[in-house]
Amino acid sequence: MPLSGSFRHSVWDPALIIAQIVAIQCIMYFFTGLLILLMHFLVGAHLSLDCVYKIEELNLKGVIGRTIIAIFLIIALLNAASIWFLVGRTKLCLDFSTTIHILHLLFCWHYSGFFPKTATWWITNILCVAITCVCAEFLCLRSEMKAIPIGGGPKVDL
Repeated sequence: MPLSGSFRHSVWDPALIIAQIVAIQCIMYFFTGLLILLMHFLVGAHLSLDCVYKIEELNLKGVIGRTIIAIFLIIALLNAASIWFLVGRTKLCLDFSTTIHILHLLFCWHYSGFFPKTATWWITNILCVAITCVCAEFLCLRSEMKAIPIGGGPKVDL
């Protein structure tokens, strides 16, 4: 195997990238559902897909709207952890962070039947992208900066 001169040689693998995106998206919606179930028991909110996909649900007017915003901010941290666990590359954190939120935008648009125009929805989702990206980059960078052990045997003092 010839040396290529780079630390990590990566081959573009679309099937792997798509699988990672689908896995992160599924993890995101799984934990969103769990947190909405918890919200149901704590706040007494209704359980439906409206909490996740309906654009009007993200508002600052009621307790339920503020709770849904808090859930999405918590999910941003979980998204960062899933990007760190599944992707593990600092260079790709922004790509995956924006991709999962663009897909969420498309799902919300399809579910609601109209493009989101509320400032609350946009601010919440932009904050989620930023939190996801920064936290994932931090986690991936810490992993990438770990010392690489050289040599497999025990140390010998000469």
